[in-house]
This record gives sequence, structure tokens and C-alpha cells, in this order.
Amino acid sequence: MTTTTRARPAALTLTPSAEARIAHLMANAPEGAIGVKLSTPRRGCSGLAYSVDYVTEEVKFDEKIETAGGTFYVDGGSVLYLIGSIMDWVEDDFTAGFVFNNPNAKGSCGCGESFTV
Repeated sequence: MTTTTRARPAALTLTPSAEARIAHLMANAPEGAIGVKLSTPRRGCSGLAYSVDYVTEEVKFDEKIETAGGTFYVDGGSVLYLIGSIMDWVEDDFTAGFVFNNPNAKGSCGCGESFTV
């Protein structure tokens, strides 16, 4: 009997615009940065917030997503809150930032800073 493994889907999907922004961030990254990482620290009035930061070393349980512009990591402790999410980069005349369509979010604060699951 043989065991077959299949690739598991990524915890979240990055839009082409988000991938392009990651490429831009990595092109201007500080020395020693190996990628960009998404985490969901506890903060804000609803409980969890999205945080994107540079990474200087891999962490064993982080999800690793290879993009054309660089390596993107998802914090291992945040994966369950983000499964099925879509991460986009949106710019308009007044704001620019990552936007998340998260099917796990049950609510968010009025300013959009944080969310609940």
C-alpha cells in the first residue's frame, strides 16, 4: 500500500494587487528581511486586528506562501482565524492598505480596525 499526499490549499488567497504590494515591500525591505508576515494580534475594540510586518526568520508553524514578489507568511497562531480569507491591496485618492474579506469574522468595530470570530 502506498500513501499519497496532496498539496494543501493556502490558508488565504492573495489577489494580484496584494502580491504586487508584497513585491514592492520586499523590493524596499530592510536588510535581513526574508518575507512579509500576517498575524492577528489581540487589540482594538473587537478583539483581533490584522498586522503585516517584515520577517527576519522562519517560525516552524507559520504558513509559508510563495508569491511572485516574495515569501508571505501567516502566523501559525492566526491561521484558524484566516482560513478562506482573501487579502487584497486597495488604493484610492484618500487611503491605501490591505483589505481582508474574512468569512470567519463575525463582527468588526466601527472603524474597521479590529474583528471578532
